[in-house]
Amino acid sequence: MSKIFITGGAGCLGSNLFEKYILEGHEICLIDNFITGKREVVPELDNLKLIEGSVSDFDLLKSSIENFKPEYIIHSAASYKDPKNFAEDVRTNINGTINLIEICLQNNVKKIINFQTSLCYGKPKALPIPINHSIDPFTSYGISKATAENFLFLSELPVISLRLANICGPRLAIGPIPTFYKRLKDNQKCFCSDSVRDFLDIKDFFDLMDIVLFQDVPTGKYNISSGEGHSIMEIFKLVCEYLNIENFDVPIIPVGEDDIKEVVLDPSETEKKLGWKSKINFNDTIKNQLIWYDNYGISEIFSHLNKPK
Repeated sequence: MSKIFITGGAGCLGSNLFEKYILEGHEICLIDNFITGKREVVPELDNLKLIEGSVSDFDLLKSSIENFKPEYIIHSAASYKDPKNFAEDVRTNINGTINLIEICLQNNVKKIINFQTSLCYGKPKALPIPINHSIDPFTSYGISKATAENFLFLSELPVISLRLANICGPRLAIGPIPTFYKRLKDNQKCFCSDSVRDFLDIKDFFDLMDIVLFQDVPTGKYNISSGEGHSIMEIFKLVCEYLNIENFDVPIIPVGEDDIKEVVLDPSETEKKLGWKSKINFNDTIKNQLIWYDNYGISEIFSHLNKPK
């Protein structure tokens, strides 16, 4: 079994990953400052260690990694909540990544898996967006994450950077799916953004993570997606259908200047190099998410490693 260190380990993706790998017998260490992650998702287990703090704290990150001695690092920590807080985005996304680089260069880390936003591409010039598309972000989050990715590859560490579609799974509490589910159940009005995105089921993401973590695959950048674009209106209709709601009128709102109308990633190079392809179709991905809400509610803190209260 392996030792895996996860930054941002109490967030949505980080927590799903530590639950998966804990159950498979791996030893896990998390670091999280709980600005967006939730302490309640981290249970007390013998093979799970929690460090409270930020990747921007060099001394804390250094001592955490040196004491734990991980083989693999999953870099999921990110600042993204406030689009105007440039300083925090730089502190966490850029400086935190540089801290990680310096520490990993001094320790025997086999591989770093970096999570990258699809916003790194900016407004796409081609769809679906190929992996060699120009990088032209226009938000603080996108700019800081793109800069961090550049530093990772400049370091010559063994890095795999995953440019991610919208991943659906346990504890997804933001975005159109939970919003429509909650508002429609409460008989509240909704609106749909006139936008298109691609969506990936967490089970397909897990399959991909097993490949990039534990198999001998080429380092580099990969688009991780289904490659299929779906409108927000399609999600709205599926939620209505799931809840047996008919003839629900909904306005369609144009995207704002700070948003992108269509973001769909092209995973063809990923499929060639890694032998991975998403298997769960869009309708089932949305249905799986809605079933989870039925069972556990729209919650960021439910843990499958704890018994429901």
